[in-house]
Amino acid sequence: MNTESLQRLYTKIREDHARFPDAPPVVPLDDFFTGNTDEECIAPNQWGDGRPPLEEFYRRFAEIQRRPNVSAVLVGIHGDWEYNQKHENLWVPAENIHIYTDATAEEVTEWISGLASDGAGEGWPYGEHPSAPPLPAGHKVMTVFWD
Repeated sequence: MNTESLQRLYTKIREDHARFPDAPPVVPLDDFFTGNTDEECIAPNQWGDGRPPLEEFYRRFAEIQRRPNVSAVLVGIHGDWEYNQKHENLWVPAENIHIYTDATAEEVTEWISGLASDGAGEGWPYGEHPSAPPLPAGHKVMTVFWD
């Protein structure tokens, strides 16, 4: 685990949380996965039960991010992030992944096949974070979620 990347990530989340304490934090895909080797930081209930390794997870979402009809991929941070911050060997926990796209739910579900998710749905499940980038015209938020 890259502790420098982890500290940068926690700093970014703490700053956002200080400005918007009631909003669920989100971070860019690369900020969440760069230097991250904590297999239980996302979809921990599926790790060892069908979810591919973190490296594959990152590779797949990076491919999605490069699609011409995708403008952003953000990681929604789990509400327990402050607990993990107190334990230096734990990465920031993720709750879900948000994809800005004009694709349908069916298309997004195809993109995430094999990632042991519970599917994808339109919208922000806990509300849009005020620091999230604006949606381009014609795009919507599709959220990938796990139990």
